[in-house]
Amino acid sequence: MNNIDLLVDWISEARITTIFTGAGMSTESGLPDFRSQNGLWKDKDPLSLASTDAINKNFKEFIGFYRERILQLNEYKANIGHAILAEWQTKGIINTIITQNVDGFHQQAGAKDVIELHGTLTKMRCLGCRKNYSSKDVLIDQETCASCDGKLRPCVVLFGEQLPKMALDRAFLEAMRSDLFIVLGSSLEVSPANMLPLHAKESGAKFCIINRDETRMDKEADLIIRGNIGEVLTNLNSQLKKTTP
Repeated sequence: MNNIDLLVDWISEARITTIFTGAGMSTESGLPDFRSQNGLWKDKDPLSLASTDAINKNFKEFIGFYRERILQLNEYKANIGHAILAEWQTKGIINTIITQNVDGFHQQAGAKDVIELHGTLTKMRCLGCRKNYSSKDVLIDQETCASCDGKLRPCVVLFGEQLPKMALDRAFLEAMRSDLFIVLGSSLEVSPANMLPLHAKESGAKFCIINRDETRMDKEADLIIRGNIGEVLTNLNSQLKKTTP
């Protein structure tokens, strides 16, 4: 039995399947990642652009960097992988989607109740009155709150901030109640999110990695599938349709 057929069997048999996505899920839409040779941090200092200190000491450059990132999202869209996951969720094939990505592509494809560990670029928040805005509505024309003139910031986790406790707690809960935990496009380098698959496995779940490159947790995985995520998911989807009455 090949790896695709084995994973089809695991998905079919699992009572609760949790999906965990990283940057590789979005780079297949064309969106640049952070740490690669041509990533967003090339020739830039993350701490001067995407940190809590940058808001107070370097706000023009801070908001300019995020304006560029948010406008960049308009150039790309959810890919076939996002669409398949949303379809699986609707059909009950998978349960929860946890993501490290901040682009909102899972929701764009139709996924519901996505756990966003690092927040989202699709929303802005006033640092004064805490009012929320749609990023598309305010970022181009304004940098401060219309209600109190407070500074606006994207609703993402910055350097120097903790992951949102509610999202992180829920992610660990979903991991620990899973029968199958599938990682898609994450290098599993960033802590504490990279501990989720290990908690799932320790709680009895099968742990699968689908990624083009090696990860630091390959030795812990029960199954590894190398390749383009969209192609692998398309193949899995085709096989699942053959086995579903």
